[in-house]
Amino acid sequence: MMAADQSLQMQPVLLVEDDPEDVYIARRAFERGKIPNPLRTVGDGKEALEFLERTGRYADAQDAPRPALILLDLNLPSVDGREVLRRIRSDPLLRLIPVVVVTTSSAESDVRACYEAGANAYITKPTEFDSFLQAIVSVGRYWLKVAELPHEVR
Repeated sequence: MMAADQSLQMQPVLLVEDDPEDVYIARRAFERGKIPNPLRTVGDGKEALEFLERTGRYADAQDAPRPALILLDLNLPSVDGREVLRRIRSDPLLRLIPVVVVTTSSAESDVRACYEAGANAYITKPTEFDSFLQAIVSVGRYWLKVAELPHEVR
């Protein structure tokens, strides 16, 4: 039996990623994995914060629905993923949203810093297409269908 309810499955997943190839892989993973949540993408940390805080071009809440899950790259233009994670965890309206760091770095200092800042998981991007695709499918299924999340996130 799956723990997540229908309302969670309708919320978008926010992918914060500046590499168009990785965005493509994530979209394919959602299609192949039959993950029903829409995938919203932003290309840098500044845009991610505007989306999450509903400011700038995302000031209208209809343009920036609260995500059920955030997939966050670390090495982003303008504002890096570490700062985005810190801002998410310091905001009472956002701090309960699961954040999975998906990045090329496997440096112990990055892993430790992300967990200390409140990341729910840390995944080093696999270099092979199929492995990366499967990792995204697994993450999506777990957080959107299996994990029990606080009501505020739903």
